[in-house]
Amino acid sequence: MPVRSAYQDDFEQPKSKKRLSPTEALAKIQRYCAYQERAHKEVKTKLFEYGLYASEVDEIISQLITDGFLNEQRFAKAYAGGKFRMKKWGRLKIKNELEFLGLTKNCIQQGLKELEGADYTKTLRQLICKKAELLSEENPFRKRDRVARYAITKGYEPELVWSLVKELLPG
Repeated sequence: MPVRSAYQDDFEQPKSKKRLSPTEALAKIQRYCAYQERAHKEVKTKLFEYGLYASEVDEIISQLITDGFLNEQRFAKAYAGGKFRMKKWGRLKIKNELEFLGLTKNCIQQGLKELEGADYTKTLRQLICKKAELLSEENPFRKRDRVARYAITKGYEPELVWSLVKELLPG
């Protein structure tokens, strides 16, 4: 094993990830996008982690869009539907998250269309009933307030929440 001097250690490059070539990065990011729907912002961040320059990143993203690996509308629909079904999030929370991910207003509206219909109100009703059963609060006004606050923090519209709370939890 060669002997290293202290002088060499001072000038060594920090151990960082190897910089990928644009073709290597394209192949890797295609697998990343094929695994599940991704937002442009996520993909851009990942490409910069691979050590690519801004011009290379833009070129790869346009290639991904052309090849159908990236589609904001498809992502918005998958994201909104998934968060609603799995985490029982409401429209407001999903909208805020989609805005945070940098999607356009049109894409966000397309995604929120996944939440229209009787399922939305039915899920909110179930959420309210379940939370009301779990609370041991005796005071009906406090109980209604806590249940409503819970549903509102899940992203449901306050007017809808309060109308259902008043209907389901008589005070």
